[in-house]
Amino acid sequence: MRISISHVSEYTYDGPAAATLQALRLHPAPVMGQNVLYWTVNAPGIASAASYTDGFGNRVELVVGPSDSSTVVVTAHGEVETENNGGVSGWTGEAVAPGAFLRVNLVTNASPDIVAMAEAVRDPDRLATLHDLMAAIGANMAYLAHSTDARTTATAAFAAKRGVCQDYAHIFIAAARYLEIPARYVTGYMLMEDGSGSPAHHAWAEAMVDHIGWVGFDATNDMCPTDRYVRLGSALDAASAAPIRGVRRLLGQEKLSVQVSVREVGQSQSQTQQ
Repeated sequence: MRISISHVSEYTYDGPAAATLQALRLHPAPVMGQNVLYWTVNAPGIASAASYTDGFGNRVELVVGPSDSSTVVVTAHGEVETENNGGVSGWTGEAVAPGAFLRVNLVTNASPDIVAMAEAVRDPDRLATLHDLMAAIGANMAYLAHSTDARTTATAAFAAKRGVCQDYAHIFIAAARYLEIPARYVTGYMLMEDGSGSPAHHAWAEAMVDHIGWVGFDATNDMCPTDRYVRLGSALDAASAAPIRGVRRLLGQEKLSVQVSVREVGQSQSQTQQ
């Protein structure tokens, strides 16, 4: 499948920002099942940005923004050709060893309830365990937009029994790491068949499976990623995998508007998240 993506983030400030530094992780990952046909990223200062690949395999661009602007716009767009590998990303070659993805932090700590769920699906077959875990999370959670925020932990979301894709992924990761299965957070895009369900900008989890490599599990939709998914990047959790992360010094408030459009090339209909 050939998928066209447009991702626009607009930051508006009450007054000119004194300084901004943004780390952009906006280039689709070179993994099994997706071929980037073309891709561009634009932002103020992008021409002089430092670029490197981090330990998780993400291409990062460090952009120093203008100090005299009250608006900063970051855009990414392009086309990616995908195929359905049943969620398998395989051996992705990042510098960090799989064991690093057993690390637990405040966001991915497993509460007693998450531990109980994990124990209930434990099986000698790791792949069977992970599929059952994905289904169990879906059975215990309700998707509710705007019910959590960027600081919500896996423990808090699971206790509330509701959340968004970020929360489903964090819960999956917390349970998998408790079971001593390396698991990581993945950001990307999703094209829904009927234009409903999860928003275009999406998140899921990947877990390491012996003799296969990294395999994706989207607990939000109770399915492994298909050719309708475009994988952007991965890391330990949502914060470390964020497509845009930065620091800035300014007076007043910041407002962020995000517009994401995902469509199949040759189709007139697209899905947009705001």
